[in-house]
Amino acid sequence: MAAVVASPLRAFLHAESAGGIVLVAAAVSALVWANSPAADGYAQFWQQKVSFGGGEARVTHDLRHWVNDGLMVLFFFVIGLEIKRELAVGELRDRRAAMLPALAAVGGVVVPALLYVAVVGGGEAGRGWGIPMATDIAFAVGILALLGRRTSTGAKLFLLSVAIVDDILAIGVIAIFYTERLKLWWLAGAVAGLLVAAGMRRLGVNLPWAYVPVGVLVWFATLESGVHATLAGVALGLLTPARPVAGRNVLDDLERSLHPVSAFLVVPVFALANAGVDLRGGALGDAYGQAVTWAIIAGLVLGKIIGIGGVTYLVRRLGWGALPAGMHHREILGTAALGGIGFTVSLFITDLAFTDAALIAQAKVGILTASTIAALAGTALLLTAPTGTGATTSVPSSEDRPER
Repeated sequence: MAAVVASPLRAFLHAESAGGIVLVAAAVSALVWANSPAADGYAQFWQQKVSFGGGEARVTHDLRHWVNDGLMVLFFFVIGLEIKRELAVGELRDRRAAMLPALAAVGGVVVPALLYVAVVGGGEAGRGWGIPMATDIAFAVGILALLGRRTSTGAKLFLLSVAIVDDILAIGVIAIFYTERLKLWWLAGAVAGLLVAAGMRRLGVNLPWAYVPVGVLVWFATLESGVHATLAGVALGLLTPARPVAGRNVLDDLERSLHPVSAFLVVPVFALANAGVDLRGGALGDAYGQAVTWAIIAGLVLGKIIGIGGVTYLVRRLGWGALPAGMHHREILGTAALGGIGFTVSLFITDLAFTDAALIAQAKVGILTASTIAALAGTALLLTAPTGTGATTSVPSSEDRPER
């Protein structure tokens, strides 16, 4: 079982860490473009209208909208696949092993949201309470990869588990709190499509391309229902069988082929479309004078350290869970700080929470600032923390883990 889990996990970590570098390059490119003499071209490019379909089925949105509601479906589908793996055969399959990262993730979601509300209060700005909840796996794991052997395998596994549970919670928040004008007939159509996919799985259909037409219909029905379309990707990912079907490991095949596309194409394009904030003319100073900016910084930087780190220490103190094998307790604060890198999903929720351009700009400045601070703080804390004595290059099996 250790070998089965370790190889895909190493591949996942490798793609995420390398993808994190591309993501940084895309974000920097967006900022340079949006603040260059060609800044008007940046806005015009992403605002140009693109249509698909014809007649009553014709759908028209601007290019940024298609990236956020269309292309990002693949990103969330890959997240759904990794969630399914962790729940079925990974670290989260063992209730005792999953207890610590699951509770830590809850703390890392609740505390940042509470800090945001405490700073901003209610009103339209208060709708952004979900922004500091997110953790960007690509950025966080990328930093751990750059640190190499200075961090234990246990720390990487802990951060990955926390980030995955964090994603599950963030997906729930998007579905429940950032859905408007729900259209039940379209939602019923999306559910029907998922039932068709489940039926195909029951019949033993193991060719991924056979599910593409059904997946497209589920996505379109979800888009029209008012529920955010990317949730269709998560649902389809969770329906993917984690164990071999007719001798074929469908989940492994899908992850192997789609994860690089997500890490090296989808997420960087998303960053290029959304990270371009015009900071000229005193806009940066204005943003730092607004409560939304500081609420996000407080939530992502302080909230994640207090939430993830505090809950982890409490759970260990109460004897409800233990750290992964090889992880030193002094690595807790470092990994908790890296949880404050909320770049991708935080930007995604910003687009759902706000319609006012000023609030969106303030939120993006807060996200970029907080993610930078969290990356530097996490790196510094991990460099001063000893790694565990049992750090290895593979994922420990249930038999290798110490008794909890």
